[in-house]
Amino acid sequence: MSGRGRARGRSDGTVRRMVGLFAGSRARLCAAGALTACVVVGTLSLPVLSGRAVDCVVGAGQVDFAGLARELAGIAAALGVTAASQWALTAVTNRLAFDAGLELRRRAFDHLQELPLSYLDSHGHGDLASRIVTDADQLVNGLLMAFQQLPTGVLTIVVTLAFMFALNPAIAAVVALLTPVSVFSARFIATRSARHFSGQTHLRGELTSYVEEMVGGISSVEAFSMEDEVARRFARTDAELGQESFKAVFFSSLVNPTTRFANALVYAAIGIFGAFVAMGGGITVGGLSAFLGYADQYAKPFNDISGVATELQNSVACARRLFELLDVEAEEPDSARAAVLEAPRGEVALEHVRFGYDEKSPVLRDVDLAVRPGTRVALVGETGCGKTTLINLLMRFYDVDGGSVSVDGRDVRDWTRASLRAGWGMVLQDTWVRRATVRENVAMGAPGATLEEVRAACREAYADDFVMRLPEGYDTVLDGTASLSAGQRQLLCIARVILARPSMLILDEATSNIDTRTELLVQRALAHLMEGRTSFVVAHRLSTVRDADLICVVADGRIAERGTHEELLAAGGRYRQIYEAQFAPTL
Repeated sequence: MSGRGRARGRSDGTVRRMVGLFAGSRARLCAAGALTACVVVGTLSLPVLSGRAVDCVVGAGQVDFAGLARELAGIAAALGVTAASQWALTAVTNRLAFDAGLELRRRAFDHLQELPLSYLDSHGHGDLASRIVTDADQLVNGLLMAFQQLPTGVLTIVVTLAFMFALNPAIAAVVALLTPVSVFSARFIATRSARHFSGQTHLRGELTSYVEEMVGGISSVEAFSMEDEVARRFARTDAELGQESFKAVFFSSLVNPTTRFANALVYAAIGIFGAFVAMGGGITVGGLSAFLGYADQYAKPFNDISGVATELQNSVACARRLFELLDVEAEEPDSARAAVLEAPRGEVALEHVRFGYDEKSPVLRDVDLAVRPGTRVALVGETGCGKTTLINLLMRFYDVDGGSVSVDGRDVRDWTRASLRAGWGMVLQDTWVRRATVRENVAMGAPGATLEEVRAACREAYADDFVMRLPEGYDTVLDGTASLSAGQRQLLCIARVILARPSMLILDEATSNIDTRTELLVQRALAHLMEGRTSFVVAHRLSTVRDADLICVVADGRIAERGTHEELLAAGGRYRQIYEAQFAPTL
């Protein structure tokens, strides 16, 4: 199958799914159909009524005023019904289109939260945001045009032809013979613009993703003087987007002048041929006037339909991107036998665990580890050795490729994800503070916490002082990463875990952004929090893990060494090398 054939196949499937969005709106669709008929009939009755009014004026002093009054009253009534129907049609179709866009956007966002972390890690966040926001808006715009202009235009063409054949079949036949000129020209242009609209939506998502990435790392860009390179890449992608947009707009803009030329050709043919018919007595002057009015009514829908076809090409391309997101398989659901983990003891075991983000490059090859409840475990090793990967497996952000991870004697896949993750408290090196008040950010894991409980957790995390210096204290709305320093955000994340009081803890470089003095204080708070709780601590600085009950050195996809601080130093292996590399220069 050719590339064009495959694209058409995908488009057809997309159109069917777009139509499926309105499966539950049949009443509104029927109302829109009835109102469309009222608008079309009311509009097309005007040329007939106007022609009759013209025929009421026979000549000088020969005017049928009674008949003229009736026709004028009919014109007024038709105008009133048409205007009211058009208003109601706009209201109904707006509701149809915006409800469909709202539902699709909601489904896409809900599905986004169900996707496996592997998908989110491998796709640009800006592109995903562009699909849910920009593409959904473009889809709504196309649906609005389709609802308001496409049915009206098609029905207008059909009814107008019927009226013209009723007035004079010979003149109507001329119109019918010239109609394919408008149809084929519009179709030719629409098929050419489809490819460019699809390319436009793809490049728009790519550009959005790049901008989001660069804005998020602007400090690093400026620190390494990468502004020129970043600007060049942006300009290159922007230029490609500009070219695709220009081609899409260029082809779509050809629709109006092309169809207007074809319509003018039809109008001229009616005028010339109709004049000969009128001179032969085949039609009255009023009838010819009505015919010319119908010619104008007949021509307009082709312009509208051509415009709708062009806009729909863009909407179908945007809808396809949304449906592609919805078609991504959600995270594997909890198994039917999955149980709820209540009050976990904290017994953790890893048996022959094998895992890799890429099948060809395993990160963990054969990891065995048994942890008794209440044990404080430290994971150390070189960057990229798999420490954080072990954490991801414990939280079941990823599932193992081989072996098993168990909590309280049961494979983590046999616990529900929600209860498993609720049993863990995490503080990561990469902190996340959402746009909300300080209180809401700290109480994320304990939504029902009182203000005093939030303050107590912040005092324990040594965050209360700087929070109280904020303009509104705990009611200050934080604006993402701009309101606080990296260290302050990390203190809030530590307070968040302290407030939640989980049964098990994961600390991944939890104090990496905090100054030395505050770190010592926070370490005491964390040490108190870890008492009696199974805890996994990932750290590069060995001073923070020397008091751990068990230290595991991760290397070559395995746990190369394990033991206490003193035991590992005495063994003289990798741990001793890491320790001496950190502390020997200061001796």
